[in-house]
Amino acid sequence: MSKAAGPRGSRTTRARAAPVSSSNTDPADTSRFPTPPPVRPAEIIRDPLWDNIRVDRAALLALDTPTVQRLRYIRQVGHSFLVYPGATHTRFEHALGAYHLTRRAIASLEEMGELAAATAEDCLAVRMAALLHDIGHYPFSHALEEAGFPSHEVLGVAKLTQGELGQRLVEVGGHELPRAIGALISGLSRNPLQGLISGSIDLDKVDYLSRDARMCGVPYGTVDVDRLLSSLTLVEVEPNRWEVGVQEKGVSALESLLFAKYQMYRNVYWHHAVRSATCMFKRAVRGAVRRGSVTVEHIAQATDDGLMELIVERDRNQLAAAIRARRLHKRALDLPASDVPGDVQTWVAQDPDLLEQVEDALGAEVGLSAGALLIDFPARSAMLGVNLPLRTRSGSIERLTDAGRAGHLGLPVVADELYRSARRLRIFVAETPSRALESVLDLLTCPADEVRQSLDCGASLL
Repeated sequence: MSKAAGPRGSRTTRARAAPVSSSNTDPADTSRFPTPPPVRPAEIIRDPLWDNIRVDRAALLALDTPTVQRLRYIRQVGHSFLVYPGATHTRFEHALGAYHLTRRAIASLEEMGELAAATAEDCLAVRMAALLHDIGHYPFSHALEEAGFPSHEVLGVAKLTQGELGQRLVEVGGHELPRAIGALISGLSRNPLQGLISGSIDLDKVDYLSRDARMCGVPYGTVDVDRLLSSLTLVEVEPNRWEVGVQEKGVSALESLLFAKYQMYRNVYWHHAVRSATCMFKRAVRGAVRRGSVTVEHIAQATDDGLMELIVERDRNQLAAAIRARRLHKRALDLPASDVPGDVQTWVAQDPDLLEQVEDALGAEVGLSAGALLIDFPARSAMLGVNLPLRTRSGSIERLTDAGRAGHLGLPVVADELYRSARRLRIFVAETPSRALESVLDLLTCPADEVRQSLDCGASLL
């Protein structure tokens, strides 16, 4: 076994406690952190998905900081482990996988002589952005962003200049490196390799789809990774502006990526029990914050189990206790998106404050207590979106978009139908309601202002 794979003796495998917020310490004060011992130029880490991952010095320095070590205790797919017991893999593993694939992509572009537009500094920033893109993640995946908390990208970019991680990044790449990494994570960089970090074929997707499928034990996340990486190309779309594109030979591999994403959303990420737990968790955390049991700032630094322990023990939160015991709300209504009116209003997915008021008002009408009725209609409209340059076999450049291209990319043409097939409207309840809930569909098509008026005057919502 390689040194990096063992439980002792490797910098990359040493666990650290999650950082604790304190108003008396400045996270940007790097004088508190001792200089680490010398780091070897590279280490090999064993990975169940990609086998051997070679980690260079810059990545090693970043890995062994509290900010990155915290990701060992954030599950990659939230509450999916309640359905798929093997889904306990973490954001830390995923970060290593995304970094590994980015190194492979850069090496492939260099081997084909297509890396002239990117400097060594560009490549360093992209590798580190792949490694650090999730450092701002909340516990339990994206649930708390759905609940109205700030985005994990914003939190992550802020952490790039703070504490030991900020110091190490400056050490390996100068004062501009954190800014360059932040721009890549935000999708705002002029780096020609930006598309490897965010875009139609970013390598974050390639790793999480492949890894999540493997760990959940499902066959849905199959991506033709080798073909996709070998088909990447850099295209000058405007004078001195380059984008990551795909060669014509890689179109089928791109389709495998898009279809894997559809299958994983339909069967794993939006599984009814996973979504029930997610809805319960959102309400539990929002309630704990409202009651002052925990702050948004503390949540942003917490780990999965740390946050659950806090809201169960300190907040005495019954929803959280039910999740931990896997006593999940059941489906009182479960409709495919094709049976849901097309004019469902955006507040259902984008206004958690109003949604919570509606849920509790509806619950009261059917004999249920606050938090005992939860509405779920998850939205991800760009699930199968495509927008990138295509280099044809003749050498010409075209653009692949959601409209597809005859004879080249057919999946986007049916993307809307696949999205509707994956999406479902569900109402979860803790107990059997006293009335049927089908009439809720009319309520969901009402504009937010009308719904607020009905709530203010105490009118029936059913």
